[in-house]
Amino acid sequence: MSTPHAILIALLEKPSSGYDLARRFDRAIGYFWQATHQQIYRELGRMVEAGWVAVIEDEAAAASRRKVYCVLPVGREEVSRWVRETSLGPDDRNVFLLKLRADAAIGPLGLGEELLRLIDENQARLDIYRQIEERDFGAPSLTRAQQVQYAILKAGIQSQETWLEWAGDVRPLLGV
Repeated sequence: MSTPHAILIALLEKPSSGYDLARRFDRAIGYFWQATHQQIYRELGRMVEAGWVAVIEDEAAAASRRKVYCVLPVGREEVSRWVRETSLGPDDRNVFLLKLRADAAIGPLGLGEELLRLIDENQARLDIYRQIEERDFGAPSLTRAQQVQYAILKAGIQSQETWLEWAGDVRPLLGV
C-alpha cells in the first residue's frame, strides 16, 4: 500500500495541514494517485505515531487551529527505503510516477535501472500486442465483434507506445 508514501512525498514537497493536503490530492496528485480525505487524516495520525511526521507550530495555523504536518528525518528515510525496495511491474505506472515525485523531492534515488526494466517489460508487452494484431486482425474484413476486440487491442497498443515514448523522455533525467 503506497498511500502513506504518497502523503509523505506530498509533505516533503510542502508541509501542509490535513485539509490543504486533501485539496492537493483532489486537484493535482489525485490525477495519478487517489486518496480520500478520511484516508489522508487516518494516515497522518498513523505517521505521527510512527514518528514519520510531526505537527509544527505555525502562528497562522494556530489562529485557525489547523495542524500543519512536516516530514521528520525518519519519514524521509522511509520514503527512500520504499523507493528502493518496492518492486514494480508493467502495470504499476502510477507507483513509478509516485517514486519520481519522491526523486524530485529528496534527490536522486537511483530509479534509472528500474525505468530501464520497466521499458523492457512494456516493450515486450507491446511486441505481444503487435503479434496478436498481426495474427488475429489481419483479415480484410472483420465481424463487428472482431472490430470491437481490435479496438480494445489498439487501445493497449497506443497506451504502450505512449508510455514508452514518455519513458524515453525521462531516461536522460535519470542518467540512463
